[in-house]
Amino acid sequence: MVSVVQNVAIDCADPYELARFWSGVTGRPMDPEDRPGAHETQVLLADGPVLYFNRVPEAKTSKNRLHLCLRPETSRDEEVRRLLDLGAAFVADHRNADGSGWAVLADPEGNEFCVLRSASDRASTAS
Repeated sequence: MVSVVQNVAIDCADPYELARFWSGVTGRPMDPEDRPGAHETQVLLADGPVLYFNRVPEAKTSKNRLHLCLRPETSRDEEVRRLLDLGAAFVADHRNADGSGWAVLADPEGNEFCVLRSASDRASTAS
């Protein structure tokens, strides 16, 4: 017997607004029943678990122990710019001169996530 991951739960102050941000990040829809002011919302990913946003009373106080890593369809650097335009904040730069590495961003509530190299980024540095 095994367990299947149903969702990735993200504690937050405003589930609806944070789900809207992540819907823009992933290009995937929110649950059609989600409304502003909801205590729980979801982004319905194409494959795997859903992103589940749950209202909690306390604010985030330290670094995430678990985070999402994104592999963009476009270049990593183009995706970083797009996500910053969506409302992400730049946290740390772990990109290297040879093209390897990643960028650490935070969503509007301060939850960190990484932007990895795209498949085309990886192919161009492998040759």
